[in-house]
Amino acid sequence: MARLAPEVLGLAEAGYALEDFATAEGNLFKANLKGADLLGANLRRAGLSEADLSGTDLREANLSWANLRGAKYNTNTQWPEGFDPVAAGAVLEEDDD
Repeated sequence: MARLAPEVLGLAEAGYALEDFATAEGNLFKANLKGADLLGANLRRAGLSEADLSGTDLREANLSWANLRGAKYNTNTQWPEGFDPVAAGAVLEEDDD
């Protein structure tokens, strides 16, 4: 499985769009992807367990076989059409007010 450098993981937090980043089969365990633009990203087989996906735009992303166990998301997280985050193991967190 490919490993992503720590500096790559900070790109989403800095506001960079990662839709063209080759993350297929990448390890994003506990990554802070809060508010990231992952529209159309290839996250096939990505390890997203315990990642923070709060407010992340995952519309049209390929999440086939992605590991989302324990990944946190909120009501602002946007998922691909028809995707069930709960069935994939993600956990809905309360929105910060």
